[in-house]
Amino acid sequence: MSALPQNNTSPEAKRFGSGQAVRRLEDEQLLTGRGRYTDDMSAPGQLHMAFLRSPYPHARIVSVDTSAAAAMPGVAAVYTGAQLAAAGVQPVPGVAGFRRPDGQPASGPPRLALAHERVRFVGEPVAAVVAQTLQQARDAAEAVYAEYEELPMVVAPQPAMAAGAPLLSEEAPGNVCAEMRHGDAKAAQAAFDGAAHVVRLQIHNQRLAAVTLEPRAILAAPDDADTRRTVIRMSTQMPTGVRDTLAGMLGIANTDLRVLVSDVGGGFGMKTGLYPEDAVVGFAARALQRPVKWIADRSEEFLATTHGRDVEVNAEMALAADGRILALRLHSLANVGAYPTGAGVAIQLLIGPWVQTSIYDIQVIDFRFQAVLTNTAPTGAYRGAGRPEAIFNMERLMDEAARQTGIDRVQLRRRNFVRPEQMPYTNPMGQVYDSGRFERVMDQGLALADWDGFAARAAQSQRHNGRVRGLGIATFLEWTGGNALQESVTVSVLAEEGVVEVFSAVNAMGQGITTSLTQLVVDVFGVPVEQVRVVLGDTDRGNGFGSAGSRSLFTGGSALHEGAEKTISHARGLAAKELEASADDIDYALGRFSVKGTDLSIGLFELAGKQSDQRIVIDSSTTVGGPSWPNGCHICEVELDPATGEVDVVAYASVNDVGTVVNPMIVRGQLDGGAVQGLGQALLEQIAYDPETGQLLTGSLMDYALPVALQAPPFKTEMDTTTPCLTNPLGVKGVGELGTIGATPSVVNAVADALARAGHADKTPHLQMPLTPSRLWQLLQG
Repeated sequence: MSALPQNNTSPEAKRFGSGQAVRRLEDEQLLTGRGRYTDDMSAPGQLHMAFLRSPYPHARIVSVDTSAAAAMPGVAAVYTGAQLAAAGVQPVPGVAGFRRPDGQPASGPPRLALAHERVRFVGEPVAAVVAQTLQQARDAAEAVYAEYEELPMVVAPQPAMAAGAPLLSEEAPGNVCAEMRHGDAKAAQAAFDGAAHVVRLQIHNQRLAAVTLEPRAILAAPDDADTRRTVIRMSTQMPTGVRDTLAGMLGIANTDLRVLVSDVGGGFGMKTGLYPEDAVVGFAARALQRPVKWIADRSEEFLATTHGRDVEVNAEMALAADGRILALRLHSLANVGAYPTGAGVAIQLLIGPWVQTSIYDIQVIDFRFQAVLTNTAPTGAYRGAGRPEAIFNMERLMDEAARQTGIDRVQLRRRNFVRPEQMPYTNPMGQVYDSGRFERVMDQGLALADWDGFAARAAQSQRHNGRVRGLGIATFLEWTGGNALQESVTVSVLAEEGVVEVFSAVNAMGQGITTSLTQLVVDVFGVPVEQVRVVLGDTDRGNGFGSAGSRSLFTGGSALHEGAEKTISHARGLAAKELEASADDIDYALGRFSVKGTDLSIGLFELAGKQSDQRIVIDSSTTVGGPSWPNGCHICEVELDPATGEVDVVAYASVNDVGTVVNPMIVRGQLDGGAVQGLGQALLEQIAYDPETGQLLTGSLMDYALPVALQAPPFKTEMDTTTPCLTNPLGVKGVGELGTIGATPSVVNAVADALARAGHADKTPHLQMPLTPSRLWQLLQG
């Protein structure tokens, strides 16, 4: 496959097609308050739902008395876990396809829509109340009396694996629900035995909350046209997956459900699947034959929405005397919470390891990854999903190796890069990089950041405010596509409205995908942007994987491009019949078909009007050839106040190989926004549970620190488009998570550099995120 052809030279394509910084078409209605989020929608006769949640991290449910709640004003129904189990509601699908250490299939406790007999984390839903108003539902939920017998609990992986630790599931001995080994342990040991240098780090990628502006939201209602069906309106990244999971849990055909998604106020991975609360809402709407709405509040989001990261790693790297990496060895413990999700386990045991050796030519590995159950909320996808953790491991090892061996960190990277002539390159996890010129990208990054001028800036910081300036670098790649490489589209030329309408199963969630897809339509059809309509989020119109893993443009855009080309080809045949000419003699440009060498022509929409249903429709499916491998060099500068431990990010430069760029403004926004999230992990964010009580200590935005605009550094962000992806027709590479992956290690490496420059090089291996002022101050004080 080749990169997107630039064969449409129409004025519209030059103004609004690929490569142009078209302002986001979505923004006007969102900024003027005309967006349509799930909570903006209501249905006649709508009921509201509220949940009673477990106050204990681990307990046996002795009884649940709903009589008082059921008698309260406005209450339509009260549900318990026992009632839903009796009604045949199945558990949320859990982990599958992995093995436990004893070779048996991976397992964990069944996650019920409402807890029955046992609760396993604080915030797990125990009962649900449906009432006329939200306040009535909340009041009645407080009147539900649940009696518990408290059980021993554990919230961290190592204590959970210790002898005598409380078991969350009898099917997971030692609380290890799954394990994977990768590589050759004997070859790795031999490499370590003969190494000139060995670098060892203990690294904790802390637990994070995916704080979206819009919380989880769902409105389920009987279909007006067919009450056997239920229409689900919700905030999700994956409407088809939600539909199919809910149908399976309720024991109905997926055709009995229709999922509609309008505007989504952020997803970041945590809206990629069905939650227990969604299943209860769907069940209630079908049982009551009334619309039922639930909107999570912020506290519920912190308590019960899937968290991200939470991985403890012992990382070791063996190097030759010249700095060549001989072997990489890791033992990772992933805290997957009380109920292992398929995504949560796969992210840590397989997807992260796929990129663990990154852009370095390392062929000897010994990886052991374990998924551990604890009495905490489940973990799942969060921006980057395993790749940030893996790249952080690698880039911290690289900088510490440079510091311990005395080899310049840039030269150390240069000596170990995979070279362009090695492409396609197969890494030790069997993943094939189709393209990449990593040294070229680093050289551009060094120039953009003025790497050689750092010493003068460091001296200036010392003179002006007594602060120590640090310089950090991360060179890396990531894997995109979710290994869901097929996507389908429907392209319709509508005569009556005079628009080209395209439907895709990828989903908008604030990332600007509607604009990018519109630009691809303009590329092919050459019509004004006002005559293009992109429709997303309706499982009755089309189904697919959805938006995750930075795949929306990579797969969805490729499918749209090819579907549009097929539509033009089909329409050319129709035009040939109308104009009584051979299809080979028909040209298309600027929305018109014409016969070569004549003045005979017909407009695209006029042609559509001559069809029996006044439209030209093509359904098309495209499968790309493999994942894409975007990569980059991110360089960060910080100022550290040794007296207080305060860190300011004062400069940030990045060069990013993202292949062909459809909209450079959107790509920059994705890169910079992602970098701010990575900065948040490095310096601020952490979900914390009390190890003694299992209570969530960071249950609100008063306790959980997020980066704000004032903390965003002045970004210098550039894109290298000279190395298109070879596995898709557009040549694009996924970009949505790249900034997050590069920012965290570059910021932490900059702080480590500042510590070393301040005379504390011995403390750099002990840095653990988040690098809050108090944590750094304590480290500096010994």
